Amino acid sequence: MRFLFTCGGTGGHINPAVAAAQRLKTLMPDCDILFLGTADNMEMDLVPREGFPIRAIPAGNLHRSLKPREIVHNLRSGALLLEGIRQAKRILEEFRPDAVLGTGGYVCCPVLIAASRLKIPTLLHEANALPGLTTRLLEKHTDQLMVAFEESRKFYRKPEKVVCTGMPVRSGFRDRDRAMARQSLGIPEDLPLILSFGGSLGAVRMNEALAVIAAGQEKEPRFRLLHATGGGQEGLENMRRRMAELGADQPEYTRLEPYLYDMPAAMAAADLVICRAGASTLGELAAAGKAAILIPYPYATGNHQEKNAMIPENRGAAVLLRDADCSAETLGEAIRRLLEDPAALPEMGRKMKSLDRADALDAIVDQILRLSA
Repeated sequence: MRFLFTCGGTGGHINPAVAAAQRLKTLMPDCDILFLGTADNMEMDLVPREGFPIRAIPAGNLHRSLKPREIVHNLRSGALLLEGIRQAKRILEEFRPDAVLGTGGYVCCPVLIAASRLKIPTLLHEANALPGLTTRLLEKHTDQLMVAFEESRKFYRKPEKVVCTGMPVRSGFRDRDRAMARQSLGIPEDLPLILSFGGSLGAVRMNEALAVIAAGQEKEPRFRLLHATGGGQEGLENMRRRMAELGADQPEYTRLEPYLYDMPAAMAAADLVICRAGASTLGELAAAGKAAILIPYPYATGNHQEKNAMIPENRGAAVLLRDADCSAETLGEAIRRLLEDPAALPEMGRKMKSLDRADALDAIVDQILRLSA
C-alpha cells in the first residue's frame, strides 16, 4: 500500500504526520510513504531525518485583511495555490497513494484539494481546540476529519462526521528513563533540569526572560537549563550575546541550542518544561508526564493556544503564564515556587500523564486504513 502525508511550517504540524507514518511502517514494513511540503520550511529538514522521502510544492498563506498590500499578498497566494494543486496532482498521479493525510500547514490546501479531485481518500487531523483557517477551507474536500479535543467537534459544519482521536505523539516520549536520558545528553544529576523552548522561530519574551534568569543564577545555581532558542544560528548567537551582556559569557549551568532534534530525550531528562501551548507540544508533555509552565503564543488564530493551555492548567498539571506577563520576574517566581515545593513537580507530572491518550496514534491509523481499504 502507499500513503502520502502533507504537513508543514511548524513542528506541531510535522511531528503528528511523522508519528503516523512511523506507525504505518511498523504495521506494514513494505508500505510506501511519501511526504509533500514546501521548500525552505522545517519539514524539508525534519522529515528526511526520520527516514522518509519528501518533495516540495508551492503553497501560499492567506491574510485576513482588506488592506491593499494584503489583497496583493492574497492574490499571489491564490496563484501559488493553483500551481500547488497542479504540481500536487502530477505527484499524486505518479505516486498513486491509497490515502492522503494532512496534519496542518498551508501546504495541505493544494494537496488535499488535488487528492479530492482525483477521488483519492483524504483525511485531515486538526490538533488545536479551535480549527484553523486551512482546516475550515478544507472541510468540504476531506473525507474524514479528526480532532484532538472532544470540545472541538462543535466548531465544524457537520460535527457528526468528526472523530475525536486525540493527539498523536512521535515514538520515544513514553516510558523513557530519566537517568539514561540525562546521561545521553551529558547533563549531570547535581541539580534539577529545566527544559525550555519557544518554537522553531523562537519567542522573544521567553528568550529575554530566560536569558536574565539563567545569567543571574550562574552565581547561585538552583537548576540546570537546556534551552532551544529557535531562529536558527542567528537566534542562538543573539541569546549568547544577550547572556554575555548580562555577565554570563561562558555559562556553566545553561546549554543553548538553536533547535532540539531529540526532543524525547530532552523531555525525559527534564524535571520541568517551559514552552508554548501548541497541541503537539501538549501531547508530548502528556506522553512524557512532565510538569510545565505554559506560555501560549499570543498571536495564534482565535487565541487557540491559550485555550489549549487551559486544559492542563485546569487539571493542575501546568502553570499558565500569558506572553504579555512573561518577564524575568514573573517567570522566575513561577520557577522558584515549583522548585521549592518537593511535591509539586512529581504531582504535576502525574496529572499531566493522566491527559495522555496512548491510543491516539492507533485511532488515526485505523481511520487511514479504513478509508484506504
